[in-house]
Amino acid sequence: MDEDIEERLRNMAQLRLDDLLEAGCELAEASRLADAESCFRQAMRLGSADGAFNLGNCLAEQERWTEAVDAYDVAIAGGVADARLNLGIVLHELGDLAGEIRAYQQAEAGGDSGGPLGMAFALREQGDREAALAAAQRSAASGNQTAAAVAACWQWCTSHDPSLEPDLRAGAALFPSARADLGDLLLTTGRIEEGRQVLEAGMKLGEVESMLPLGNLYADVLHDDAAAVAAYRAGAALGDAHSHHNLAVLLEQNGDLAGAEHHYRRAIEGGDTLAIRALRELLEEN
Repeated sequence: MDEDIEERLRNMAQLRLDDLLEAGCELAEASRLADAESCFRQAMRLGSADGAFNLGNCLAEQERWTEAVDAYDVAIAGGVADARLNLGIVLHELGDLAGEIRAYQQAEAGGDSGGPLGMAFALREQGDREAALAAAQRSAASGNQTAAAVAACWQWCTSHDPSLEPDLRAGAALFPSARADLGDLLLTTGRIEEGRQVLEAGMKLGEVESMLPLGNLYADVLHDDAAAVAAYRAGAALGDAHSHHNLAVLLEQNGDLAGAEHHYRRAIEGGDTLAIRALRELLEEN
């Protein structure tokens, strides 16, 4: 951080509004959130809706959800349309489903294609998959390419329609599940080598969605246990319970019972209920 920004911080009370916003954004980019917050609060006190919006973002990054809601409300009242979408995200963190949906509806009404996409995820989390898909498709129809990728993924999961391949290809770089589903489609249609390459690309990018299916491909089709273990370990390191489970199965098959027990337990902790029986059988047999 250069000396100029430090000087501006020391004289914050004398800064003009534009300087406060500029300094706050520079500080936020440098992860100096407390200092950025001070700049944005001062800007909000001077009546800046943009200052309130940036303050909300700064507070949300610190997971201070309730304070962020208050800041976004000020921004929305001041005419910052983008704050509605961010408000929905924060209300999700607070578990306020009704408020979240309302915020996304208002964002959609204001022409923000992210509104129906946010609504799609909220509805899907509540189990209303039909309404979720419809919301994602509305977002896609408004030009949101990520929403198009999401809709293609959800359709693939229920239909396994090979005609979705162009949409999954287009969305692979936008939504990690689209890459994983593209890999699945390629494997399903017999293009094993290309499917492997797609899933390996996802793994190299750190996309956990590709790691479990890549491990399964190595273990079940290519019979490369070492590569399968590496893929499962990568997924497990990112908290994927199913990767823990499949890794445990492979370790058990190869005689590493202590390792298998460890990963069965981690799978159970992650919510993989099938791992409970597998662990019990391992302990009873050994």
